[in-house]
Parts: sequence; structure tokens; C-alpha cells
Amino acid sequence: MRAVTNLTVHGIGETARELERGEDTTWVSVEQFERVVDAVAGRPDVRITFDDGNASDVEIALPRLLERGLKAEFFVLAGLLGEPGRLDADGVRELAGKGMRIGSHGWAHRDWRTITEGQATEELERAHEVLGELTGEPVSRVAIPFGSYDRGVLRRLRHAGVTRAYTSDGGRARPGSWLQARNSLRHDLDASWIGRVLDGPSLGRRAGKLGMRLYKRVR
Repeated sequence: MRAVTNLTVHGIGETARELERGEDTTWVSVEQFERVVDAVAGRPDVRITFDDGNASDVEIALPRLLERGLKAEFFVLAGLLGEPGRLDADGVRELAGKGMRIGSHGWAHRDWRTITEGQATEELERAHEVLGELTGEPVSRVAIPFGSYDRGVLRRLRHAGVTRAYTSDGGRARPGSWLQARNSLRHDLDASWIGRVLDGPSLGRRAGKLGMRLYKRVR
């Protein structure tokens, strides 16, 4: 397989908590989510990931993934477990028990480009420990909050032993790459969006995305 398309799901259905600024743009309806999973069923070149640890991961997404024989990777905010509208410890265990992979989205949804050393310990050490204790498996894969990274963040992730880091850069990725671009589901997605993302961007858009990724890595 030469390339994969990584999708990112945030929240699904009715919101059960107060959303952060701009978060509503990545919240989708149940019907939109079902369209996406129907489109990717049987597609080994498409991976599904979830960010933020929303309660809809278990309540809405999990049964629909299982119905279609799909696996997904859930990146959880370890420091926000059990808050209203979020996954709790039992939810994380349920996802893992149903064969889903658990990764870390950090501790408290901070921008990793601006965190202090103390906060970095929470984000890249304590979060992994908490999630590992819940699942009984080591957690070493992360989704970078806000897709915000630079060479300093990437250096810190490698030093922390992260084995794969997912971004929000858009486009396709090489299956085994350490840094994986993803495409976030949006509130206005429709059949044309699904087709465009799954078929891959045009040559011009691919060049633009590659340029942006290179810039982030060296800035």
C-alpha cells in the first residue's frame, strides 16, 4: 500500500458539554458520521481516528464501527476523563475491550508549542501512564492537539518515546511514517467532501500541503 488516508472524528450528535472556540466546526451529525463509515468500510487504505475523548466515542461511534467491522484509534485527553460530555475510565476500558486502540491526546488540550516543562510532563508522561493503567497496554502514540507543532515539539515527542504522531495537516500519508497527516471531519461535510478526501487531493493541493508540513517541521 503506497498511501493511506487518515480521518479524524471529534464529536458526533448533540453536544453534551460547552465547546471550545471553533470546536463546533468539527462536530458532525450522526447521519454524517454514518455516511463516512459506510464509505470507508472495506477500505484498508483508510484509517479512522478520534480526538478529544468525547462521550459520543462510546455512545454513538463504537456501535456503528462494530456493525461495520471497523477498527479505530481513540486519542484521549487523560486529564479530562469523567468530565461532563467526556469519556470516563469505564468508557476507555470499553473501547479497548472491543478491540479499539487507545492513544494520547495529552492531558488538558494544551498547545504543545507553548507548554512549560511541568506541563510537558503531564502531557507526555502522566497522560500516557494513566491511559496505560486503564488499558493494561503501553500507550506510545499521540495526536497533536490543534495540529500545532514545530521542530521543538517533534524533538520532545521523540525524546518521550512516542512511536507515532498524528497531525491535522490534511492529505495522505505513507503507512509506516512516524508523522501521520490526517483529515478532520467537518460540520458541513457531504458526499462530495467524502469523495474528494478519499480519492485524494489534486496535485496542486498536495504540493501546498507538503510545503506546509515541511515548514512546520523546520520552524
